[in-house]
Amino acid sequence: MFFFLSKLLPLFVYPLGLALVLLLVAYRARYHQYELMRLALLTAILLLFLAGNKWVSLGLARSLESQYPPLTTLPQADVIVVLGGGTQPQSPPRTLTELNEAGDRLIYATWLYQQGVADHLLLSGGGFDRVDVEMEAVGMASLLTMFGIPESALWLETESRNTYENALYSAEILEAEGIEEIILVTSAFHMPRSVAIFERQGFTVIPAPADFRATESEWAQWRDGTWQIRLISLLPQASYLEDTTTIVKEYIGLVIYRLRGWA
Repeated sequence: MFFFLSKLLPLFVYPLGLALVLLLVAYRARYHQYELMRLALLTAILLLFLAGNKWVSLGLARSLESQYPPLTTLPQADVIVVLGGGTQPQSPPRTLTELNEAGDRLIYATWLYQQGVADHLLLSGGGFDRVDVEMEAVGMASLLTMFGIPESALWLETESRNTYENALYSAEILEAEGIEEIILVTSAFHMPRSVAIFERQGFTVIPAPADFRATESEWAQWRDGTWQIRLISLLPQASYLEDTTTIVKEYIGLVIYRLRGWA
């Protein structure tokens, strides 16, 4: 039940869900509750405007991504742990597992392996909503073998449904191999929570973040761009609303995991 509620309830505090709740409040307000109706409408509009704003979205992303900057030197460890979330499953009309917007996780992990930083990759991902499709780690493995990584170098964890279970079930595999130090690859915004969880499982973690959203070129558009570019970037866009939602989701996850003692 906790797992179901952890997926359901946050939908109502994400920007779009909360805005819909506010609009429903305004719709249900009676005529003599004009101030309540007005406040709910204005709050919903302001919320969507800010959540869809490029600079709000990038600022929120940077607040998480800056905690673990990119690697400056190549580390050495026994294994690279790659968290799921970077693929779409093979399902008609898709003929292959495909990378999604977080697919940099797999690309970066492949590059690290090719640089010789570890002998094995542990691919962690089962799936909450995967019905009649392959487990995420299986799809990740199929892509990495296409990238030239031998199957003998891949360990698969296929039971996890969330980040906590990524660490919990990966720990069983790693402890059986006597491994205490790992290189951890996930999206940069996801790294603070992921590091905390794996450290709770007793591992020494070398963070190797990928999939950065708040890049220097993005900020340069505001610093060095024309007034037209700045004006357009202030207007709300669906893509930035999605990014803001992703970061808000991550912060909610951090709070919940810390309250439960997982991170």
